Amino acid sequence: MLTPMRSARFWIVLAILFAANLLITQFLTSAGQPPTVTISYNAFLDQVDANNVVSVTSTAEAINGLTKAPVADQSSGIKSTKFQTQRPAFATDDLETLLRQHNVVMNAKDPNAATPLWVTLLLSFGPAILLVLGFLYLSRRAASAGAGGILGSFGQSRARLYNAERPAVTFDDVAGIDEVKADLQEVVDFLREPQKYQRLGGTMPKGVLLIGAPGTGKTLLARAVAGEAKVPFFSIAASEFVEAIVGVGASRVRDLFAKAKAAAPSIIFIDELDAIGRSRSAVVRIGGNDEQEQTLNQILTEMDGFDSREGVIVLAATNRADVLDPALLRPGRFDRRVTVQAPDRRGRAAILRIHTRNVPLAPDVDLDQVAGQTPGMVGADLRSLVNEAALGAARKGESAVTTADFADAVERTLLGAERKIILSDLDRERIAYHESGHALLGLLVPGADPVKKVTIVPRGMALGVTLQSPVDDRFNYGEDYLRARMVGALGGRAAERLIYGVVTTGAENDLQQVTRIAHEMVVRWGMSPKVGPLNFSDGDGGMLQQRPYSEATAQLIDDEMRRIAEECQVQAEKLLEEHRPQLDALAKALLRNDSLDEQEILKVTGIKQPPAEPIAAPVLTR
Repeated sequence: MLTPMRSARFWIVLAILFAANLLITQFLTSAGQPPTVTISYNAFLDQVDANNVVSVTSTAEAINGLTKAPVADQSSGIKSTKFQTQRPAFATDDLETLLRQHNVVMNAKDPNAATPLWVTLLLSFGPAILLVLGFLYLSRRAASAGAGGILGSFGQSRARLYNAERPAVTFDDVAGIDEVKADLQEVVDFLREPQKYQRLGGTMPKGVLLIGAPGTGKTLLARAVAGEAKVPFFSIAASEFVEAIVGVGASRVRDLFAKAKAAAPSIIFIDELDAIGRSRSAVVRIGGNDEQEQTLNQILTEMDGFDSREGVIVLAATNRADVLDPALLRPGRFDRRVTVQAPDRRGRAAILRIHTRNVPLAPDVDLDQVAGQTPGMVGADLRSLVNEAALGAARKGESAVTTADFADAVERTLLGAERKIILSDLDRERIAYHESGHALLGLLVPGADPVKKVTIVPRGMALGVTLQSPVDDRFNYGEDYLRARMVGALGGRAAERLIYGVVTTGAENDLQQVTRIAHEMVVRWGMSPKVGPLNFSDGDGGMLQQRPYSEATAQLIDDEMRRIAEECQVQAEKLLEEHRPQLDALAKALLRNDSLDEQEILKVTGIKQPPAEPIAAPVLTR
């Protein structure tokens, strides 16, 4: 263990010694000597004429002297036999003759006297001596700690050790990902009863890699494993290994694994593994020595160097498994990979129950219904949603969180906060027709998501928003659904062209969605007859990865994307032109009320909502 620099008691005693030294040198040694007072030059001449001056010592124009009788300071009035004064440069009196006449002893000091040798030596070599002493001190500390060289304290691992006897998190605090908990339960059983597996010759995987999108609960799962197994849990972010000094990261890796082995059975958790585990072949390196590569090599070496029977298991988390170095994923290292998916509706309801355990809920709150309104949200999103609802209830002075508070929180999370900006009547009308185009096509296009709300109240970065929410979760998308998404996104632009004959900049976000979907249809999902059933996506994140197709294929991809988008644009314009009365009615209702919910939209348009195909996430068109 690294010894501390010094205790607080040491520094307190040292400060007392310095203070005592100051008292002795400044006060005790000068206690028997009279103080030096300052007098004017006129007063000095008067004292000479009165034969009261015994001796003087001059340094350039400054004069110090001693008198027979005490003289008073010109400002404070203190009296002393020692005085000082300054002779004016313009004085023309013959001071030497005057002093000789009154038998005053005269002394002088050289104003340009040479600096003492000891002062010169101290200024010249003092900083270097201090630097050498500091270097020797750090080296001794590092050597006593066994860390080797000047890197001592830098090479120590910064992993946080959680108390195994009082775990903060268990599997009871994790919900919505039951299949993942089942996979990790085997790790817990091995740490609790290793002999159960070892008696049959089985060994536990050395490394378990948790893969999932941000906020899905990877870190929470790792802490829950440690809490269930009741073993020491060393947690560190991968970025904490790397410093500017080459070699520090590898030293910290060695120290971390040494501590884990000493505390075995134990768990090492490395968060955001991709910070140091990126593929070495995909990174441009300058020179032959790289800190990130050294740290990665040390992790690979350490995982090869210990036996899983020692009771040390390495957990790691990442949301970029595609960029990890293949050496990390081979058998014997992170050979077990657990994917943490976003929760389904039932899982979201379970997560909401966990996050609302300490939140007073009104009787009208149905968490299953709230879960149905939040498809695509992960655990972190749901925790933020509950917090937003609680803050809203507190602002209103309520004693419990109501359904209305959750509805406001969902809108605030999905649509953004309301903005108080003043729009002209023409702008409000354009926005109303734009959002009405989105909403109307959401009702007309088969398979489109149900339209839950449309508003022309500015929220977030948008001047108006149409919210389409799915009926249930789904993880597979048909080409008809993707085209319905594109037609709905182009509805605002089509409505503007139909009513005003021109388009505005308000469709920027819509066009981004259309471009992204069209690109994925052609490049990833093989939904273009001309391009064929091929996948041209670059999924490994390589910086120097070349396109796996020719320039002619690239031009074909561009042409197919444009064709799909233009077909959807034609369909959107045709549907809106055929249902112009409903478009006008919906826009006028929006201008009157600013916002319309699902039932109000159906009532205004007179269109019955067909059964919607379930999908995975809400759609926002602006």
